[in-house]
Amino acid sequence: MIQMTLIQIDNYGPWTVTPRPRNESDLQILQSELFADVQRQFAMKKGLVFFTRFDNMLAITNGLDTEDHLRIQRSIRNRYPITISMGVGAAETPHEAQKLATIALQNKGGAQQKERKEILAVDSLAENSENYVQVAHVDINSVTETLTDIESAFDTSFMVNKAQHYLMSKLIKKGGLVFFIGGDNFMCPCNGMSAEEIEETLKELYDEIGIGLKAGIGKGNNAEDAAYMADIGLENIRECNNEKWIDIVEKEYKD
Repeated sequence: MIQMTLIQIDNYGPWTVTPRPRNESDLQILQSELFADVQRQFAMKKGLVFFTRFDNMLAITNGLDTEDHLRIQRSIRNRYPITISMGVGAAETPHEAQKLATIALQNKGGAQQKERKEILAVDSLAENSENYVQVAHVDINSVTETLTDIESAFDTSFMVNKAQHYLMSKLIKKGGLVFFIGGDNFMCPCNGMSAEEIEETLKELYDEIGIGLKAGIGKGNNAEDAAYMADIGLENIRECNNEKWIDIVEKEYKD
């Protein structure tokens, strides 16, 4: 079971224009600092946060309980001009888990309803014996030589976004998720997918848009361990001159 948490800024849209529109630079600073802060706090419990739309973030939170989430909410309330609400769900696939988390929070009110403030809506939590996280760290092959050093910065970014879009459209059908994590890298929670399915997905993407990808696949009982194993798998492929599509590194995940 993978556990996902939706983190949502309360009533953020109206706040950004009350009593008048706030400086865009200040809003961008707030969002980036909030993301870094939330990431730091979840990481203390071996969770991993992805920024999505910044006012909405998704996290893999296996090993975190209700009190852990409440503590993070209190910390944000004490230090920011805004508050955050959270929904939590656990399921066999990441897409289903985040869906359960989203529905749980939506059932407590809309994102811009003033009366919905600092809600913690828990649909389900993964038991310690059920904790299992599988992630793929996906990297574009030779992006520096083929794009960064010869194309404009924006055109390079466009191609990276194109790869992400195609990858998202394929993984979501199998219950997986895709998050951009910087450079030409993506982190893909993919519980429920076999190594063969992941490799076939990468090959299909290359055939369709001509962008070569490789993926280290990590498994653990929390996001930090699984992501670290995935990083090792990716390094193994690089050391083999990208001759493999995937490499799997597994850590014992049962308590």
